[in-house]
Amino acid sequence: MNRPIRLTFLTLLAAALCAPALASEPAMPEWDQLSAETRATLIAPIRDRWNSQPAGRERMLQRAQRWSEMSPEQRGNAHHGMDRWQHMSPAQRTEARALYSKMRGMDPGARKALRDQWRAMTPDQRKAWVQANPAPEDGDRPH
Repeated sequence: MNRPIRLTFLTLLAAALCAPALASEPAMPEWDQLSAETRATLIAPIRDRWNSQPAGRERMLQRAQRWSEMSPEQRGNAHHGMDRWQHMSPAQRTEARALYSKMRGMDPGARKALRDQWRAMTPDQRKAWVQANPAPEDGDRPH
């Protein structure tokens, strides 16, 4: 067998052998089935943040209450947004803050118009728009 065909065959074979292992992830237990030690490990980062940031406690509690009221679909969308945020550059985050701040009080039609306008802008036009429409500082932003 020539080398490219052999490599293709081996790649397909490896994929076929690994697929069942990847598809059958072990089911994780429900919260009530976790040990007290595991629960403590999971909540430790939140406890540390709560204790080290007294000024942010009200905001943390509001976020937790909002999260508990979300549907599974809304939670999935929120996770997707958090993942996107983590992969943004600082410049992209600045743009996102400015856009969000501007769109926050708009009706759906105006939001769509701004999104369409944004997509049509060049990078220099976007930069100028962000400078003309900066997001409020953390202290000025509603929580």
